[in-house]
Amino acid sequence: MADTPMWDIESRLPPEVAERLGYYVYLYIDPRSNEIFYVGKGVGQRVLSHLSDASETRKVATIRELREAGLAPRLEILAHALPNEETAFRIEAAVIDLLGLDKLSNLVSGWNSIQFGRISLEELVFYYAAKPVDITDPALLIRINRLYRHGMSGEELYDATRGRWKLGKRRESARYAMAVFHGVVREVYKIDAWHPAGESIKGSPFHPDVDIPTGRWEFSGSVAPAALRSKYFGRSVTRYFPRGMQSPVVYVNC
Repeated sequence: MADTPMWDIESRLPPEVAERLGYYVYLYIDPRSNEIFYVGKGVGQRVLSHLSDASETRKVATIRELREAGLAPRLEILAHALPNEETAFRIEAAVIDLLGLDKLSNLVSGWNSIQFGRISLEELVFYYAAKPVDITDPALLIRINRLYRHGMSGEELYDATRGRWKLGKRRESARYAMAVFHGVVREVYKIDAWHPAGESIKGSPFHPDVDIPTGRWEFSGSVAPAALRSKYFGRSVTRYFPRGMQSPVVYVNC
């Protein structure tokens, strides 16, 4: 049986190969352990671009370490000839979610991973079955789309919600604050007091202690009483955020 023709990893992909690949998802594998250390997606020559990357990242450090040992990463195509770029994005995100960022040199989770990525069935039902609610109490709705993570603790959710927001004196009229993730209320807090940003939140991974913008505020409080919390928890408040609205906060009945 004839040997498989070898192809130099440092070479460009033959044009006919790149064309047949279309949109694809690829893996970088450490040949010493057979462990995947990077997941990516692309088209054309994208799979080879990391070999000439000179940035200071874990991915580049691993490639450099392999080269110093006289080795090269093993490149594998996980899926190819995909119908469009969005499909490649979704597959990449699912693989990163499955393997975990702690085991990869990827810097961030995949595309829309927070909204569409790995999630328990219970959470998914909670999200998609949310019924609209009319808010009758003086409340501040706070969107935490960029900070929210499925499975975060109650303390983390509280910390992510309570600061630091650009607010005026109207904040004093709000008795409750609601943590909102993609239109669904994830928690309801009773506001006890407002503080200038940085005064009550210390050492939070969500709010660095340096370079705090002026005119920002954070609240201290606690989870709202059960009767009031049950009115809003898990309910949809999408209608209070007009399409295209950029501000993460909305006053209701204030």
